[in-house]
Amino acid sequence: MQFGFLGVNYKDAQLAVRDKTSFTDAMKLAFFQKAEIVGIEQCMVLSTCNRSEVFYFYVQEIQTVRIRKIYEGMFPQVDLSGYLQVLDGEEAMAYLFRIAAGLESLVLGEDQILGQVKEALDYARTMGYSGKELNKVVRDAVTCAKRIKTELKISEKPLSASYVGICRLKEHCGIAGKRVLVIGSGKTAALALRYLYEYQAGHVVACSRTYAHARRLREEFPETEIISYEERYDVMRACDIVVSATASPHLVVRREEFTPQKPITFLDLAAPRDVDTDFEKEPLVDLINLDTLQEIVFKNRQERERLVEESRQFIEDGVKETLVWLLQSRMDATIESLQQRCGAIVEDSYAYLNRKMELGQREQKLLKKVLHASLQRLLREPIRELKRLDTEEEQEEYRRMVGQLFRI
Repeated sequence: MQFGFLGVNYKDAQLAVRDKTSFTDAMKLAFFQKAEIVGIEQCMVLSTCNRSEVFYFYVQEIQTVRIRKIYEGMFPQVDLSGYLQVLDGEEAMAYLFRIAAGLESLVLGEDQILGQVKEALDYARTMGYSGKELNKVVRDAVTCAKRIKTELKISEKPLSASYVGICRLKEHCGIAGKRVLVIGSGKTAALALRYLYEYQAGHVVACSRTYAHARRLREEFPETEIISYEERYDVMRACDIVVSATASPHLVVRREEFTPQKPITFLDLAAPRDVDTDFEKEPLVDLINLDTLQEIVFKNRQERERLVEESRQFIEDGVKETLVWLLQSRMDATIESLQQRCGAIVEDSYAYLNRKMELGQREQKLLKKVLHASLQRLLREPIRELKRLDTEEEQEEYRRMVGQLFRI
């Protein structure tokens, strides 16, 4: 039995292609059913905005060609000849381990993919298309990913300037309970608001040049007070923190229009700048802008890349352990047959002796235990040797030999 992978992802396929190769739950089930017809009983589909990929176990080499045709047939409107990737065996398994750890993600080391992998397996298992082998491989990949995240903490090196900026605020002046003004209403401003609430900001006020745009923020952040853009300086005087993230080509916070009366921290997430750099000369003001943040982001990216290299050993070890388990599990049916044969002999011998001897209930239990233990002792070493076989050829040879010797 061989492990395989095929699919498209953001590295080779543009978004327009990925959009057309996305699997719905109904399509996943249809894919499972078609794959089962060609003998692939264990299969998992991982479909996200960045990837549309299938992991499966197959028996014959020709089934790789067949499953590729099934995949392409699911998306007849797309020419996948230049995008579809196929991997087999250890390469395919190592790829799944890297995916689970976020090492194949657009944002290196991100955490969301781990949950998506678990959901993909859960759906395959619920639909009846995941067996012990696929369950084992995915569980081991998830375990390895968790170990990498726990020990190396790759995802704790933020790559978002917004998040880095909020973290700097938290370290520098604290966020919990503080009065905050957010200027802007785009994605960056919304992301900043999310992080501010995550760190328990107190009263949060938002404004934008277009009042209607600012009001839309309340759909996600209903507790946010919305003010007009012209009121920003008045509100700023009572604030501890100002976060500005607009797309304006001009300054939106000018030094000549605002004189702080108490300590205040500006976080300028805009390019070009929103906040006048003359504030750096003001003793009551701390100014954090993208120059500082981008330097931190760059260092974090370098650190993530270093940790990725360090994580390769974790993955290599994890894949090897899983491959050993898969190899040994191929003898499970033979070992189980041996043990069933042993059980049958115990029952026959016990029934004969019990008829010939007058035994009490205690002696009957003892006799059965002794018979069972004696035969298990005889089989212990042969079973260990069967588990140590390290090639499929040896396994097949011993499987036939055991079948002939024990008539199983």
